Amino acid sequence: MAQEFPDYLDVDYADGEGESPEDYPSLEHKIEKAIEVTRVGLEEYENPAVMWTGGKDSTLTLYFVKEVCEQFDLELPPTVFIDHFQHFQEIHDFVERWADEWDLEVIYARNEDVGDYVEENDLEPGDDVPISELSEHNRHHVRDILEYEEDTFPFLLDTYVGNHLLKTVALNDALEEYDIDGILSGVRWDEQEARADETFFSPRHDPDIYPPHDRIQPILHFDERSVWDAFWHFVVPDTVEGYPEGHVPQSDADLPEGLTQDDVPISPKYFAGFRSLGSEVSTKKSADDPAWLQDLDNTTERAGRAQDKEDLMERLRDLGYM
Repeated sequence: MAQEFPDYLDVDYADGEGESPEDYPSLEHKIEKAIEVTRVGLEEYENPAVMWTGGKDSTLTLYFVKEVCEQFDLELPPTVFIDHFQHFQEIHDFVERWADEWDLEVIYARNEDVGDYVEENDLEPGDDVPISELSEHNRHHVRDILEYEEDTFPFLLDTYVGNHLLKTVALNDALEEYDIDGILSGVRWDEQEARADETFFSPRHDPDIYPPHDRIQPILHFDERSVWDAFWHFVVPDTVEGYPEGHVPQSDADLPEGLTQDDVPISPKYFAGFRSLGSEVSTKKSADDPAWLQDLDNTTERAGRAQDKEDLMERLRDLGYM
C-alpha cells in the first residue's frame, strides 16, 4: 500500500451523514447510489477487495461490484471470506459454488492460531481456550486491546473475545497481508443500531487498532425489503438464464421449471427461514417461511443472533468489526 494513504484518495467521508433509507425512496434511487459508491470505490482505491460472507447483503454488494466492473471495464477485485470455524456447511458450499461460477478470487481470512489449537485439542464450540496458549499477537489483542482479564475464553463466535479473535483479527490480518486499502462491505443503516451513523466511505485509519483502510459501503441505504426486491428484480434474473424478472418464489418448490436452489445465488438458509446468517451454534431461523416472505416491517432481522454479541456491537465495531 502506498505510504501516503489516504492522501491519494478523493472520497467524501461525510457522504451519507445524517441520512436514512427514506432519503432514497425507490429501488431505482437506491441502485443508482449503490452504483455510484461502488464505482468510486473501485476507481479510487489502489487495492480494493469485497467482503463476502455468503449472506444476502454481501452478495448484493458483490453483484454491484461485478456489474460496475463489467460496465466500466474495471478489474474485478478479490473477495475476502472470514472463516471463523463455526459456519453452516451450506455457507461454505454456497461460497465455493458461486466463486467458481463467477470466477472469483477468494481470500480466506482465518485466525489460524486459534483454529490450530481448537483442532489439536478437539474442542467443540463453547469449550474454553487458555489465553496462555495463544500467540503473542492474539494475546496482545486479548489483554491490551480488549482488556480481558480472564484466563480462558469460550470458543464461541458470538462473544466478546471470540468475535474479536475469530472475525476482526482474522480480517485485519488479511487486510495487512494483502495491502487492502478499501474493502467494500454490505453494511446497512437499518440492520443494527451501532451501524446507523455510518457513511458510505468510512475511515479506519488508527494504526494502533487496525491496518489503515476505508470501509466502502454501497448498500448502506438499503433496507431489508429493498435488498430482497433487488434480488428478485435484478440479481437473480441477471444471473440465472430464463428467470422471469420479479418472480418471487413462495418456497423452494416455486422456482421456475428446471431450477433448484443451487441455480439461484441466494443461500439455502434464507429459503429455510433464516433472515440473518451468523454461526451454526448461535443462529436460529426466524420462521418457517422463506426470509423474504416474513414480516420484515414489524420484526427484527437479527433476532435469531446471539444477543450478547449484539449488545456489544458498538464496542466491537470500534475495534474493527464489520
